[in-house]
Amino acid sequence: MAKELGDFQTPPALVLDILQCLNINGKNWKRVFEPTCGAGNFISGLLQLQVPPCEIQAIEFDSEYFQKAKEQVKLIAQKSCSTRVIIQQAKIFDFDLRNQLNWSESGSLLVIGNPPWITNSQLGALESDNLPEKRNLKGLKGIEALTGHSNFDIAEYIWIKLLQELADEKPTIALLCKTSVARNILQFAFDNRLNINNASIRMIDAQKWFRASVSACLFSIDVGAEKVCYDANVYQDLYSNEVKSVIGIIGGKLVADIQAYKNSMFIEGKCSLTWRQGVKHDAISVMELDNIGNEKFKNKLGQIFKVELDYVYPLLKSTDLFHGRIDAKRGVIITQKKVGEDTSKLQIIAPLLWNYLDNNLDFFNKRKSSIYKGKPLFSIFGIGDYSFSLYKVAISGLHKEQRFRVLSPINNRPVMLDDTCYFVPCESLEQANYIANLLNSSVCLDFIKARTFKDAKRPITKKLLQCINIEALHDFCHEKN
Repeated sequence: MAKELGDFQTPPALVLDILQCLNINGKNWKRVFEPTCGAGNFISGLLQLQVPPCEIQAIEFDSEYFQKAKEQVKLIAQKSCSTRVIIQQAKIFDFDLRNQLNWSESGSLLVIGNPPWITNSQLGALESDNLPEKRNLKGLKGIEALTGHSNFDIAEYIWIKLLQELADEKPTIALLCKTSVARNILQFAFDNRLNINNASIRMIDAQKWFRASVSACLFSIDVGAEKVCYDANVYQDLYSNEVKSVIGIIGGKLVADIQAYKNSMFIEGKCSLTWRQGVKHDAISVMELDNIGNEKFKNKLGQIFKVELDYVYPLLKSTDLFHGRIDAKRGVIITQKKVGEDTSKLQIIAPLLWNYLDNNLDFFNKRKSSIYKGKPLFSIFGIGDYSFSLYKVAISGLHKEQRFRVLSPINNRPVMLDDTCYFVPCESLEQANYIANLLNSSVCLDFIKARTFKDAKRPITKKLLQCINIEALHDFCHEKN
């Protein structure tokens, strides 16, 4: 259950690496605070430093971990340890960091630890009571406060609490967290004009240390700096001295690579082309199929059937686009020419298709998205005149490395894409090739690299593509050649 709650206890070996990394310039801290200390591995590591802190304070909510942490401290204290250690059993969310941390020492403060890697909605679904109170912490407006924008990581909540309540202490805060959390905190600090500096993101191997398939890092910042900077140096690991890239705020928004963005920002604007997303149907088992010959098809359920060929189109997905792969056998059923079109006429003009879909009606009734409510039977989305263009320029929304592909008809039929892909319709193969060449130019790919984070669930978005000024890109490439 611990991992389900986002609880990853930090192995002692990783604790040691982190402490060595933070001490790389010979800096020591007189005071250390850990907001969620778990079984006490960070406290144990701190106490065994050659120059341990004078005072450590920590909080832990879980009673079992709380006892383990106290036992660790007791064992080390028996070996003559002069550090004052106070561990309190409490929820970090309810704890007043300004008034409930009664320090006996003064001087430099380090905040260190590994808060839970889970969102508030996930904890709520698991009926955990270790949750913050329901409030609009980021000051979101309108619909954003009611939707996924208000669902953020518990670690993010803890970061914000630390920044707000410990600002007067001018601490260095260094926490293990998802890289997405680190980025959100940089943006939050900028948006709220918080005085931070010396931000760094040092990547860690989450699979090795925690068996977690997520991009994670040691995120460190100095709070209360006179000279404010919202940039963060990115290092490939805890031990590297070489800066891999620098992320930061330009024009009020966070960019993934400041230098790459400065070199390509002149193409940012409004795209005169309209980017489209592929077909959305949420019924893969029924709607996607393989052509097995003799006008017969086989779906994901193993059903073999016949339908009218006019309603089956070639289908490519993100992986196909990424690898430049054409799969002439895979198809998708297209029930409408435009969103909301009446499908009842299929009973007359395409009876085989209607019977097939009706026999699998349960799969459509189970679709959870609200977009299908009140719509005709077997409705799809992401469909319009543009979908039937014979030529397209398309890109995967899911892959880290970007490449725009030209799509031509397969067996004289326009290629459809699934909703993980984006495309622009083209009037001819020549136009498609020209647009693809512009988009695949080094300056355009640098721009996309600068604006995308590779660990994002969907690195490429329609919003990003729609801000590529194709005319500026054309002028630059024309002058260059």
